[in-house]
Amino acid sequence: MAIVDVTVIPVGTKTASVSAYVADIHKVLKKYEETGSIRYQLTPMNTIIEGELSLLFEVIQAMHEVPFEKGLVRVCTNIRIDDRRDIERNMEDKVEKVNSLLKD
Repeated sequence: MAIVDVTVIPVGTKTASVSAYVADIHKVLKKYEETGSIRYQLTPMNTIIEGELSLLFEVIQAMHEVPFEKGLVRVCTNIRIDDRRDIERNMEDKVEKVNSLLKD
């Protein structure tokens, strides 16, 4: 299972706010999550998605398309992938590990 950090940046919006685009992107993510194939977490600056890497690429493409569907002609998407294959870890495991080290 992989964990992906995704930031979709709509370019050429009418206002400085992009929250409406973010909300529409999260509607796409919710549909995938309802099937049980991914988990995701919204943060103030990006979205973290967890699942099988091949499916995550499909999800990222669906996210990337949302601003185009709303009429924009340019979108920039940043992707960072953590794909560790020697052990099974999820988003919470990674945070818990760091927190446990802070207690020492």
